[in-house]
Amino acid sequence: MDETLPTTPTSTHLAADLHGELVRRPPFAQMAREHVERFIAAARPIHVTPGQAVFAPGGGAVHDLLWIRRGTVTGRRGHDDERSGFQYEAGDLFPVGAALGSRPVTATYTADEDLYALRVPVDAVRALATVSPPFSEFLHGRVLKFLELSRRAVQEAYSSQVLAEQTLETPLGRLGRKAPASVRPEASVGEALGLMHERGIGSVLVTDAAGAALGILTRHDVLGRVTLPQVPLAAPIAQVMSAPVHTLTVEHTAQDAALLMSRHGMRHVPVTEGGRVVGIVSERDLFAMQRLSLNHVSGAIRAAADVDTLRVVAPELPRLARSLLGQGVGARQLTELISHLNDLLTGRLVEIIAQRHGLDLQRCCWLAFGSEGRGEQTIATDQDNGLVFESDDPARDRPAWLAFAREVNEALDACGFPLCKGNVMAGNPQCCLTPDEWWARFDHWIEHGAPTDLLNASIYFDFRALVGRAELVQPLREKLLRDAAATPRFMKQMAENALRNRVPLNWRGAIETQERGGRRWLDLKLNGTVLFVDAARLFALVNGVAATGTRERFEAAGAVMKVGAAEREAWASAFEVLQMMRLRAQIDRDGDPENPNRIELERLNDIDRRVLKEVYRVGRSLQQRMELDYYR
Repeated sequence: MDETLPTTPTSTHLAADLHGELVRRPPFAQMAREHVERFIAAARPIHVTPGQAVFAPGGGAVHDLLWIRRGTVTGRRGHDDERSGFQYEAGDLFPVGAALGSRPVTATYTADEDLYALRVPVDAVRALATVSPPFSEFLHGRVLKFLELSRRAVQEAYSSQVLAEQTLETPLGRLGRKAPASVRPEASVGEALGLMHERGIGSVLVTDAAGAALGILTRHDVLGRVTLPQVPLAAPIAQVMSAPVHTLTVEHTAQDAALLMSRHGMRHVPVTEGGRVVGIVSERDLFAMQRLSLNHVSGAIRAAADVDTLRVVAPELPRLARSLLGQGVGARQLTELISHLNDLLTGRLVEIIAQRHGLDLQRCCWLAFGSEGRGEQTIATDQDNGLVFESDDPARDRPAWLAFAREVNEALDACGFPLCKGNVMAGNPQCCLTPDEWWARFDHWIEHGAPTDLLNASIYFDFRALVGRAELVQPLREKLLRDAAATPRFMKQMAENALRNRVPLNWRGAIETQERGGRRWLDLKLNGTVLFVDAARLFALVNGVAATGTRERFEAAGAVMKVGAAEREAWASAFEVLQMMRLRAQIDRDGDPENPNRIELERLNDIDRRVLKEVYRVGRSLQQRMELDYYR
């Protein structure tokens, strides 16, 4: 730091004012009063005029940190790259890395306006960190600390809507363990039923000598497996049990159990440790942890006999999402659950309407594109789907499949999934094709497509088989991965399209917004999650990764690219922070009524603004990697 920067003594009156300012922001809000006062005692107020350098690479090792009271500071690592800037604002403490490492800064920090700050010697900072855990955590894991504070604030905001103290993030090993009723496979059916009656329970496990689960018999199985087939009560239970049995370990969460029950229509899940059954979790246990039961909603979808019933069930999905958000369920888990329920609803609609049209679903496959294909749907989502059908005469058979697909699209619209404005729907003849026709379309995009073609086609590359015969589309996935990696022109055009949408940080590192009606708006999808989705898709296609989810793509492709685990996690976490912000805006409905992904920047709290800026810095680094590796 420039030693000529003016400092003034801290008076008693000023110290009182500073205390009030500090305790409104992290980490001081979490610190003991005496530790906040110790920080103030070591600090000296300074004033810096606009354009004056605060820190510079040629200034030697950093011996002081600044905590900004008012004003902003821009750091620049070069003079030519307009995208290199990053900005600090009121409440920021910097430059932490250089100060704690006793090294010079690598950027020039300049006051953008009149800057009022506190200057604190690094020795005093280190000493304070030894006695104040919140201060130490803030210094050494600033971004992670902001994320934790943001997550905690979200949970507190929604917790009044949640009944249970435990959340779906709770490991099954921490739930109260119930000693499971179990018998050996040679035990009689009568013995097992007697045990169920005696204990008043709905199921009995069948285990081997080591305690591993072999099967299960539930009260709901008795009618179909014992009574109607007239199986003698003396018969061994191995003859009538359901096997194999789905199990989870003590490390899995209650959310994993809820999802497993929903996917397989189960009501009980055995919990194992070291392969041995140590407990069992039931639908009733999970119901006590939720205002709405995931299994109840999914069961209602599966049991629906017509479209009208599904129209009644569909509004329960956002209500359930709000409840889960209050329980602290993360963005990845929440969007996975939303996508799962949307899959169930779509699948049931397809089944109902296919039956009405007299069509065999084994001759087709309903495809999910875009966010549904990636398993990352939020509350406000439209349709992106397609159909592949089997035919030796497409011109003859296509009208029947199109009529069916259009009715499904209209039914989804009635259930709250608006028709796609870009017409990426199975009811569009261009999205209702045979395997050979889909193959030719993908081949054209990869071999001959113009950049604008690929811009419109990228949503198709996240496809996933949803209902019907998945074998019809597996060769298409293999072709996409094989041909994409072998076509440099395709890779460059994909990178070019991704880089058209730049991270919304200006040359100073401040967040850029769109002015509308005298208010500053930010689109968390277009100028947020899309940045990371596009990068993950490119990395996956280039490196032969079959996964469609953004986190899974970053993890798998990043490993192939020899990217460190910490950097891969930063990419995935930044994406999930943006997803969580989108979910909150959509659930609260406090954003732009015309665009549920658009938020007003001024309405974000202090923590979320800082988190958002850190996320965009990760995004800018990610785009720089894309530009160097695939575009230039």
